[in-house]
Amino acid sequence: MAHKGKNIAQLSVLIQSGHLDPRALAEETLDAIGNNGDPTIFVELTAARAMAEAEAASRRIDEGRSCGMLDGIPVAWKDLFDLEGMATSAGSTVLADDAPALRDADVVTALKQAGMVCIGRTNMSEFAFSGLGINPHYGTPGNPASKDGHRLPGGSSSGAGVSVAAGLVPVAIGTDTGGSVRIPAAFNGVVGYKASRGRYSMRGVYPLAKSLDSLGPITHTVQDAVWVDAAMRGKAAADLQRAPLSGLSLVVPETVFFDGIEDGVATAFEQAVERLVRAGASVRRQALPIFSELFDLIKEKGALVTAEAFALHKIRLEGADAARMDPRVVARTKLGANISMPDYIAIIEARERMTAAFAGMIGGQELLVSPTLPHVAAKVAPLLDDDEAFFVMNAKTLRNTQIGNFFDLCGVSIPCGTGDAGMPVGLLLSGLHGTDDHVLGAAMAAEDIVRG
Repeated sequence: MAHKGKNIAQLSVLIQSGHLDPRALAEETLDAIGNNGDPTIFVELTAARAMAEAEAASRRIDEGRSCGMLDGIPVAWKDLFDLEGMATSAGSTVLADDAPALRDADVVTALKQAGMVCIGRTNMSEFAFSGLGINPHYGTPGNPASKDGHRLPGGSSSGAGVSVAAGLVPVAIGTDTGGSVRIPAAFNGVVGYKASRGRYSMRGVYPLAKSLDSLGPITHTVQDAVWVDAAMRGKAAADLQRAPLSGLSLVVPETVFFDGIEDGVATAFEQAVERLVRAGASVRRQALPIFSELFDLIKEKGALVTAEAFALHKIRLEGADAARMDPRVVARTKLGANISMPDYIAIIEARERMTAAFAGMIGGQELLVSPTLPHVAAKVAPLLDDDEAFFVMNAKTLRNTQIGNFFDLCGVSIPCGTGDAGMPVGLLLSGLHGTDDHVLGAAMAAEDIVRG
């Protein structure tokens, strides 16, 4: 594939200058996916739609009325975004026979209006309820960075992360309820942007926990994510300020994030922070016991995501469908039955109080800088037959990122080097809810230095 692995900026220059026809790129992309050797990355391709949209893009560009720099660029969608005429299966065989969606999800429409070409639906953890990316129905995508066998792709947006990391598409759109964009980005060595909850329309997106669900793109570069973010909000162009590094104020949270961290991850992260300091960023370290308080709350009352996922799937879990679901998803979801209504209300009220309290602990322009995850992608095989090992690994993988969801943060994971077995490590820049433009501007400025 001549254009395999190219980012949006590279492809856009070729398309807009007439050196690359969107139809040829769509064909090349579909062929590359078909010949990739890993049939688990995509659940379904949308070949006819892709060729029709590429044809329309080609015609616009030939006639001098391009939609802009995203015109003709391929995009893949996690299998919980509605695509007109297709069932939205959410990584489950239970929904595969449902009635097809009558219309595209709003964000799908937004990117179509920007001229992007829908390539297909990517694999995911069933019902988005795992951070590892293992799926017993559609298979588990392999991590392209691994040189020693099948390693975790990260979840729940597993196919989204792998499709970009493998160079098959320049962008895939995922969801993030406990880390599901940032985890696969970090594991696979690409960029993942979790937007603030509510930044985009959620109409036509299959939920997991509506109090926590957010969306975001997985891309090769922060700049690519910025362009896609603007289009997802219906904007013709991004209007972000690239923040000067000399004015960047970063806080390293010393509570929870580094517990049990692998040496290789800690080293890659600390070296990236040192590079940022040398480049002019100011970095301070702060204990934030409120993060420990979150995990105490989960132990005492249960997890918010579990309560809301159980409410969503309660009827399904009580019927015949439960036998057709991933037993581990069933087991985790059923834990929500133990969360009473008073406990659920207590969790919601604690979240409001803790989120407000945390906002007062860092300056208005300060961003958190942390390791995205405490470990690199583990091998898949030991987790397949050992439920306890699976649940321990899943909890460990979700630990750092779920803090961002609970406290309603936005964040960008940027590759910052490698750890054990040469596997990618991610550095996470996070900001308070609604500070997305500041976070993205800082991430654009920091990216070259973070990557080293």
